[in-house]
Amino acid sequence: MHTTIQQLHIGILGGGQLGRMILQSAVNLNLNISILDPDKNAPCRHLVKKFTCGSLNDYDTVYDFGKDKDLITIEIENVNIDALKALEKEGKKIFPQPHIIELIQDKGSQKMFYQRNNIPSPDFFLVENKKQISKYADYFPFFQKLRRGGYDGKGVTKLVSPHHLDKAFDAPSVLERLVDFDKELSVIVARSESGEVKCFPVVECEFNPEANLVEFLFSPADIKKSVEKEAIKIATLVAEKLEIVGLLAVELFLTKDGKVLVNEVAPRPHNSGHHTIEANVTSQFEQYLRAILNLPLGDPSIVRAGVMVNLLGDFGHEGTAIYQGLEDVLKFSGVYVHLYGKAITKPFRKMGHVTIVDEDILKAKQKAKLVKNTLKVIA
Repeated sequence: MHTTIQQLHIGILGGGQLGRMILQSAVNLNLNISILDPDKNAPCRHLVKKFTCGSLNDYDTVYDFGKDKDLITIEIENVNIDALKALEKEGKKIFPQPHIIELIQDKGSQKMFYQRNNIPSPDFFLVENKKQISKYADYFPFFQKLRRGGYDGKGVTKLVSPHHLDKAFDAPSVLERLVDFDKELSVIVARSESGEVKCFPVVECEFNPEANLVEFLFSPADIKKSVEKEAIKIATLVAEKLEIVGLLAVELFLTKDGKVLVNEVAPRPHNSGHHTIEANVTSQFEQYLRAILNLPLGDPSIVRAGVMVNLLGDFGHEGTAIYQGLEDVLKFSGVYVHLYGKAITKPFRKMGHVTIVDEDILKAKQKAKLVKNTLKVIA
């Protein structure tokens, strides 16, 4: 007898803001979803019938959570791979596939994958500890990236010269040559189990230099058609070489001499795709569900120009979150506020995002600056 998608028991590892937005799309398809998260107050806590509080890195916890599910997916890649591989062997569908999550968990393995598959990426060296960094004195400056465990700008430090290694990590790392880039871009590509592939249009990211987090996102990116074509081609190549099922966010550098290089990838919905909820025909969250359920992929086209502003906890504020200026920004047309349900704010914590849509990208950008200056997350 044919099983419908509504009869599937789906488990998501992680119950943060990405899980929350996946659930908002899942409601429209009447899907049966359970969540595992280590935080008893996770944003998804009260949005599912079955919420399990437990470690995503503990073998038994992940295995026990997954053993009665038909399909298991993730909203964060820092999960126990051995448990997922055991479940996969028992016939559970796990998307993205455990070996792909394992590869992406290690930035060194990621870089070697690009090298093997002729995917353009910044030059790099692998080191085991701080002492080995001085071997590459002739190649400074670098970004040092911890091979494992880094996220949202954490686990990354800039090394300008071999004489200033006080900031260096004493752990297995990637030393990535600094790229003289003009813009940072991102492409989200979806690939279903049947092999259907669709890319969202290229977006441009503007980072907060202090927190190393995306502060603004612009859709569409202000780039030449030839650059857009190249970015889409590279993102598609990465997804197809991985044979990933699900979504892949491909973060890219556009160099000053016009080359497109892969920075990093994430095998799940991503901060650089949040604007798609209001600005595109299909959101990244709906597309993710379509891909892992092997449904026809949706139309990723832009409906209206969009700017996304990340709502970060204000510097110097830690405690119960207060959204100052919320009523003021809601007076603007085309402004959509998404709060993530996190009770406690702290400096640079992602507390929400705002998408601003308009027929004109310049008008959307002006409105986004107003939103950024008006809406603050304080304690």
